[in-house]
Order: sequence, then structure tokens, then C-alpha cells
Amino acid sequence: MADHFWNAKRILVTGGAGFLGSFVVEKLNERRAAAVFVPRSKDYDLRQPEARRRVLADARPDIVFHLAGRVGGIGANRAHPAEFFYDNLMMGVPLFHESWRFGVEKFVAIGTVCAYPKFTPVPFKEEDLWNGYPEETNAPYGLAKKMLLVQSQAYRQQYGVNSIFLLPVNLYGPGDNFDLQTSHVIPALVRKCFQASERGDDHIVVWGTGKPTREFLYVEDAAEGILLAAERYNASDPVNLGSGMEISIQDLVHLIARLTGFQGEIVWDASKPDGQPRRCLDTSKAEQLFGFRAQTSFEEGLRKTIEWYRQNCQSRNANPESPPHHQSPEGRGQR
Repeated sequence: MADHFWNAKRILVTGGAGFLGSFVVEKLNERRAAAVFVPRSKDYDLRQPEARRRVLADARPDIVFHLAGRVGGIGANRAHPAEFFYDNLMMGVPLFHESWRFGVEKFVAIGTVCAYPKFTPVPFKEEDLWNGYPEETNAPYGLAKKMLLVQSQAYRQQYGVNSIFLLPVNLYGPGDNFDLQTSHVIPALVRKCFQASERGDDHIVVWGTGKPTREFLYVEDAAEGILLAAERYNASDPVNLGSGMEISIQDLVHLIARLTGFQGEIVWDASKPDGQPRRCLDTSKAEQLFGFRAQTSFEEGLRKTIEWYRQNCQSRNANPESPPHHQSPEGRGQR
């Protein structure tokens, strides 16, 4: 049934060469989509009107998956709030508009858990999305992405556009960004632990207090959820994508240290921000509306991520000036 749906579809995947996008593209190919077009940032700067029009003309898509975005961890968001707001807004909102003008059949917009208010009751329910301002360090990014939800609902109301808006939690997995300057918490901790072990360091320093909690979704599960939503869901109400598993940063650090074999001390730098106090999604709507439930246990996903890093990046640990390759701004997943 799924293959039959995709057989006749031409697909544009912005960010398709990146972390999440590469898994989405792989699954589209497995489902035998008629054509999958993956634009590269050097050829199509999606912030530019000419590039947005040209990518649609070149891809001639029936469905657009908009995964492109400038993303990063707390440090990157604090250092570049203007770019995180402007680049994400100008890649997303005008591309949606041009897709409508082009006559695209369906637009799949990927939001972020950072769009939720700073103090949202746990587990986060989609109905609480507008009940407050996002956590300050992520707000410019989260609000820029959230405008795609407003646009989806407005264009459906006025023009009958079929679009959906999904809210993934923090993603992780093989091929993640392990650059300590821009990475999210899991890849940063994996690299720190390996790097400390190779150097013989007796400790690692971790930002914050360790008290906040996070939920993580294995990247391959996220890609499957996105495709199931594209196949089966046709409304503009936002839908969470997550695993439903909440873990404190403190417990996460100790788990990664154990799995990587690091036996040194964990030093907490409480002068650095913690970010949002708690994050855990109510994932019941995704299961009800399009049958998605995460399949990969957290420890299994971490083991796969660590093994990928061990095979692809470990030799670079000794030289902090030569970080592992990381994806272009268009390609990364959410926090």
C-alpha cells in the first residue's frame, strides 16, 4: 500500500543530504518513489527567491518535505539568534508560499520541540503549543519554525492547501553532527567521552546542572514517522513525534560514559545555561492519526550511534582543531 502511494509521486526533500534528510530519502527510495530530488545548498540557497523558484521548477514535485534549517545546540543558538530566526523563517515561509503557487499537492513541514512554551506541562500536548513563550535560548529558532504551522492553517483555510506540521523531539543517531561548537547534547557527549579517553583526561566538563530532562528519538524512527504522516495524515493540526521516554541530562551523561567506556569524573559547569527545564512529548496523536510508534530503544539507539562514531570519527579525537565533518545548515535535525 505504501509503495503504491509513492510510486506515482515526485518528491522534493530540502535538507535531504543532511542528518534527518538522508534517512528520509533512503526510506523514500525503499518505497520506490517515482523521483526524489535533493537540492544542495551550494546550488540552491533557499533564502533567495530565485533559488526557491528554480528548485521547484527543477524538481517538479508532487510533495515537498521541508527539512532544511539552520540548527544547533544551546551555544550556537546563543551566539547566533538573528541567523537562527532569519534563515529558518526565510527558508520555510517563502518556500511554502512558492509551493502553493507552483501547485504542489502536499507540503510536509517539520517543526521543532523548541516551539513549545518554556514551562509546558509534561508530557507536552499539542494543545499547549501556544500557552506561553519558548525557552529564551531557543526562542528565535522555535518561533521561526512555528510560523510554518500558522501558514499551514491559514493557507488551508483560504486556499485549501494540503499541508501538515510535525513536531519532533531531539533526534540522534548515526551520521549526527559531532562538532563540539555546533552539536546537540548526545553527539557532544559521545565525542567528549572518546576524546577524554584518548587523551588520558581524568574528567569531562558538561554544561549546566544536569537537572533538566529531555526526550530523544532515534533518527531512523523519526524518518519513518515523517513518511507515515505524509502517507496517512491530511490536516493542519500539529502532531508530536517522539519516543515518550524522558531522561535527565545527568542520567544521560552517565549512560553515555558507560557505553563509551569513559571512567573519569563528570564536572558540571553550572555557569552555563540548562535550557528548558523538562521535555517529554505526549505521542498519542501520532499513533492514533497515522500509526507511528518509535521502535528503537534508547540504549540500542545510543549503541548504534556510538559504534558509528567509533568507526567514522574516533581517529580525529586527538586533534580538537580538526572536528568531524558536520552537515550543512540545511541538513540537520531538531534539538
